[in-house]
Amino acid sequence: MTRLRKRLGAEDGTALIIALMATMLLTALGAAVIMVTTTETKISNNYSNAQEALYAADAAVERVVQDLLMVPRWNDILTGATQSAFVDGSMTGMKQLVGGGSTTLCCGTSSATGQLQAETDLLNSWGANNPQWRLFAWGPLMNVLPDSASVDSPMYLVAWIADDPAESDGNPQADVNGTLTVHAEAYGPGGARKVIEVTVARTSSTEIERGQIAQRGQEELNQRARKAAVQTPGRTLTNMRMNTTTGGMTVQ
Repeated sequence: MTRLRKRLGAEDGTALIIALMATMLLTALGAAVIMVTTTETKISNNYSNAQEALYAADAAVERVVQDLLMVPRWNDILTGATQSAFVDGSMTGMKQLVGGGSTTLCCGTSSATGQLQAETDLLNSWGANNPQWRLFAWGPLMNVLPDSASVDSPMYLVAWIADDPAESDGNPQADVNGTLTVHAEAYGPGGARKVIEVTVARTSSTEIERGQIAQRGQEELNQRARKAAVQTPGRTLTNMRMNTTTGGMTVQ
């Protein structure tokens, strides 16, 4: 009995228990700090990739506009007979993205073209004049410049063209008003994806007017702007005003 009391009253090992508890607490705090740091880094990288994808999609539009200047008959684009000079091999088969992953551009319901057409047909906003998308340009952003120049970017660009919905001829494979719709997408690392959709119209000169319909990311595919800026490619924007009453934007 006396030995039991002595053993119960002894404080041997107390310091070890306290040290272990302190170590566990510090380990938990350290793990929490690491988790927060890692999360913040991922958020920063995702934001950076999203912004780069947005600019890449805009670059795709500008490249397509330059190619459209070289096509005398836009009906050939709508029928699929003419494509951009910016292509990454055949349109069929799996495409390996520079930033990782892969995608199938054409053809079939599971391809990128099929999914875009399915989304458009589901809305069916223009009836017989509903756009019929044609794959026009595709390839890595690093190859978008001519000759030996290159862009240091992992983005992959894809652009489709269709007749603009403003026509009322009931034939989405015939252009009668000199206006087309360009749907450009950019894919990047970490699932980054941005979309820009514009209308382009022939003018009396050799230039093309560009009217931005909508800018859509993966999280906002069903959004469409009512009307936005019209600009001539290469022209510097000197003034931009937002109309808070109608939501329109004016660029001068």
